[in-house]
Amino acid sequence: MIGFGQVTMIPDANFEQRLINLGYDALPINGSVPTANINTIDTLYIFGQNIANLTGIEDFTALNSLNCLDNQLTILDVSQNTALTALDCGYNQLTSLDVSQNTALNFLSCYYNQLTSLDVRNGNNTNMVYFDSESNTSLSCINVDDFQYSLFNWTNIDTQHYFSNNCPPSAIEENSTNKELLKVTDLLGRETKQTNQPLFYIYDDGTVEKRIVIE
Repeated sequence: MIGFGQVTMIPDANFEQRLINLGYDALPINGSVPTANINTIDTLYIFGQNIANLTGIEDFTALNSLNCLDNQLTILDVSQNTALTALDCGYNQLTSLDVSQNTALNFLSCYYNQLTSLDVRNGNNTNMVYFDSESNTSLSCINVDDFQYSLFNWTNIDTQHYFSNNCPPSAIEENSTNKELLKVTDLLGRETKQTNQPLFYIYDDGTVEKRIVIE
């Protein structure tokens, strides 16, 4: 579950502070924001705020443009942001990025990351007005709708990058299925075993799952 009632969980304090600064939340920082305050936002600029976790972005359901440039992010899940047309997530620490659910996307900049996997098969590649995956030195194959179209139209890539309609899985992707649970925390980041409250399950591959266990 994403939220509890009309609340969206925001576990990263720097992310919540940015939302407070923008007028979408109020002090004190408590790990959550009213969903009604964010589900109509169409543009969000949160670059350079030392944000490491964008959990909660999935409830920004009207979001058209997201700029999270330079936020030390290791994970970015925009699969629920189906209205997204522009995404700039450069200068982060992302190892994988999947925008296949973002069928309206026409601007993607993901340069200077640690990508080993990039999936842009959203059925809208021919409408992409800007694409930049440069300076991802560990990335080789990029999943696209039509590799020939991307080859002739997308030039902001590294020399080792190539396009494919179906890239082979990377070693990181294959190993991710064996992830192990590191700890369970509450909204304030404290380890807990209590139930009947929103919890964050943190795994050794860097992924975070939100759950509410009712007992």
